[in-house]
Amino acid sequence: METLALILAGGRGSRLDILSEKRSKPAVPFAGKFRIIDFALSNCCNSGIFQIGILTQYLPLSLNEHIGVGKPWDLDRRDSFVTLLQPNNSWYEGTADAIRKNLEFVKRYASKYVLILSGDHIYKMDYRKMIEQHKATGADVTIAAKIVPIEEANRFGILETDDNLRVVKFQEKPKEPKSNKASMGIYVFSTDALIEAIETHPDIVDLDFGTHIIPDMIEKKKVYAYEFYDYWKDVGTYDSYLETSLELCKENCALDLYDTNWKIYTKSEDLPPVKLGDKAKIKDSLLSHGDQLDGTIENSVLSPGVKVGKGSVIKNSVILNDVEIGENVKIENTIIDKNVIVGDNCVIGTGDDYTPNKEKPKLLTTGINVIGKKIIIPAGSVVERNVRILSSSQMKEIPQVHLKSGETY
Repeated sequence: METLALILAGGRGSRLDILSEKRSKPAVPFAGKFRIIDFALSNCCNSGIFQIGILTQYLPLSLNEHIGVGKPWDLDRRDSFVTLLQPNNSWYEGTADAIRKNLEFVKRYASKYVLILSGDHIYKMDYRKMIEQHKATGADVTIAAKIVPIEEANRFGILETDDNLRVVKFQEKPKEPKSNKASMGIYVFSTDALIEAIETHPDIVDLDFGTHIIPDMIEKKKVYAYEFYDYWKDVGTYDSYLETSLELCKENCALDLYDTNWKIYTKSEDLPPVKLGDKAKIKDSLLSHGDQLDGTIENSVLSPGVKVGKGSVIKNSVILNDVEIGENVKIENTIIDKNVIVGDNCVIGTGDDYTPNKEKPKLLTTGINVIGKKIIIPAGSVVERNVRILSSSQMKEIPQVHLKSGETY
């Protein structure tokens, strides 16, 4: 076996707040019918890599159910596999610690190379090109890198390279970055070099690639960058999640979900086709199978099984699976999680007051509302802006409300 892929998929995604309250970040629905992890998984199978370990940790049930035996990605064949790797005796303390706690899995399969991926980014990438460069340079590790705006560089691990793309310096989230070449959290290791790098740091509990492994290897090994210039997004905040979702509704979006040569695969429900009523109006939106729509949908993304009643208008919003929206409802700049019921004549996303959310002022400042799973919003309710309504484990009807901007219910 030449390449073993390991996908780090245990992240809590705390900045996604309500969306990751009941699931890990890689399991968060995205682009209607998909989940975030589908992009890394589909990249693997499109790149001819069919031996995959997925390292889960935080609330893994939803992710485990989604992946199953890997059939949608053709990973249930005799010559392929997907293995879900969960912590045994203790939690993963860092990215490299997660690999350390599964090092016997790596040794068992004895591949030439190990491809390490994050399970929570949106992109399409042919990993074969990166692996070929890794071979050609004789690298011990190759790091995928993307040019980012210099004002955002302090959010990333930053690489400095010579003219041959050999990495000469690496800093994890520097306060004053001298480069805008950012690590994408994608690594190709020669397997022996990975094992050696992990085993030479036995005393560091929170062992991390960006903080410990990569800086140390630059001094002793061949570390190269692989420059990637195509679409790549981290949807780790409400703003980036909504913005990236709505970009998909635009003509000529940089992320082409309709490219038959590089499909994004997912576990799909058996639902009937979309049904549009005689009053339905759809503009610049993504719809999913099972949707039944009698209202107006503009610049929005709807997951499978969504129902929208007559006279309702949905704008600039993401509506997840099996949400039922009544008649004459107005929804704008809102993310609604699964199985929510919105009664008739509700208004969600209104007014000129953009007071940041009082409980989570760093997460909601731009006017987005977020409604958690299994909430029933009674008819006539009004929700202004930057409002959070927390999820429920069972269907829960809240009292008829007028939630002012910045409130949490």
